[in-house]
Amino acid sequence: MTIKVDDTNFEEIVLKSDKPVLVDFWAEWCGPCRMVGPIVDELAQDYDGKFVVTKVDVDSCPATAAKFGIRNIPTIIFLKNGEVVDKQVGAVPKTAIAEKMNALL
Repeated sequence: MTIKVDDTNFEEIVLKSDKPVLVDFWAEWCGPCRMVGPIVDELAQDYDGKFVVTKVDVDSCPATAAKFGIRNIPTIIFLKNGEVVDKQVGAVPKTAIAEKMNALL
């Protein structure tokens, strides 16, 4: 299950996680985001218990998006121990995202 995070709970859920974290920065009006969204949901199920999979709506969480320099969406960042370790910008196949996730396990 994907977890919706915002400016108020981002630190607690993402930065303090003891597991690797995927953060999908997206917006409702973004066509490519709507393509990536179901993939992220599938990955959340596939990696349940191994990864924390989250989504951040850039329109409602501008501070978090700005903190990570998000200029294009969809952007997926990967964190481990509270640090950004990888990034994927744009719509890509599920396998491309899964490869990045596997590298962090």
